[in-house]
Amino acid sequence: MKDPLHEEQLSTQAVFEGRLLKVYRDEVRLPDGSIGGREYVKHPGAVVVIPVLADGRLVFERQFRYPVGRAFLELPAGKIDPDEDILACARRELQEETGYVTEDWRYLGVMHPCIGYSDESIEIFLARGLEHVGHAWDEGEFLEILTLSVEEARAAVFDGRITDAKTITALYWAERELS
Repeated sequence: MKDPLHEEQLSTQAVFEGRLLKVYRDEVRLPDGSIGGREYVKHPGAVVVIPVLADGRLVFERQFRYPVGRAFLELPAGKIDPDEDILACARRELQEETGYVTEDWRYLGVMHPCIGYSDESIEIFLARGLEHVGHAWDEGEFLEILTLSVEEARAAVFDGRITDAKTITALYWAERELS
């Protein structure tokens, strides 16, 4: 059965195509039959990893995010490469950014961080049994690695030190999975 709120794409136009993002402008038929416009960003998708150390602490990173002009406290995450399996991406990002590897992975779910203007989806993974082998940062990537307990991370959300949506969503999952 067709969703009564569905908007049918009538035409699409690429407005901008960059290395990471593509911006489109579409004409759509609205639920009442009238015509409307939609502008949105196509994103290749990403993963976020909840890395859990043997003592229960979580591994975080702090990095500067240029669009908002400041450093953010986040869980490790990264963009899915073309044709890359989501677990392979999670493994790659965890090792590149934090220096940890593991064979103990659990897929938790998916989130959509920017539904008003982007098709981005972020796959959420839990990683346990971590072994430190050393990071492999990308050129131009600068990070600080730190650990927080789940309780400390929760407090950081409520006092404003963690405002990143993917991290907040993943922490919600972490609380459920680790309690």
